[in-house]
Amino acid sequence: MTDPHDWNAQTIKEFRANEGKVGGVFEGAPLVLTHHRGRTSGREHVTPMMYLPHDTEPDVIYVFATKGGAPTNPDWYLNLTAAGEGTVERGTETYRVTVRDLTGGERDRVYDEQASRYPGFADYAHQTAGVRVIPVLELRRAQLSPFEGATS
Repeated sequence: MTDPHDWNAQTIKEFRANEGKVGGVFEGAPLVLTHHRGRTSGREHVTPMMYLPHDTEPDVIYVFATKGGAPTNPDWYLNLTAAGEGTVERGTETYRVTVRDLTGGERDRVYDEQASRYPGFADYAHQTAGVRVIPVLELRRAQLSPFEGATS
């Protein structure tokens, strides 16, 4: 089996070399690179993940903490929710985001839409049924404060 860190490194390299496009299992799917700090280590991590764009708000995307249908949540999910913010690379653009954990009907609606577009997500939900509900995070482009980007 391939080391997931090597797989992530290859995906990140391909993403950056091809303006956000990759082949293999992610070919044709919307993909972002999400930057997050380890909640205990403080180290920066970059994780490739599929996303679902919001229907009407271009500054909002949703990501899914599937961990391939594993019984536990991925570390990136724990890191992002602990920090409440992160950074994404989307296409050729990099920007800060705020993080919101969706719940209830809102979470279900977004997850169901992703599962209808990509059936593997329905499989992940079946694998985790009765064990955990797969979290859905809203990543919203952070608005710059008037002082950010200012020079003196």
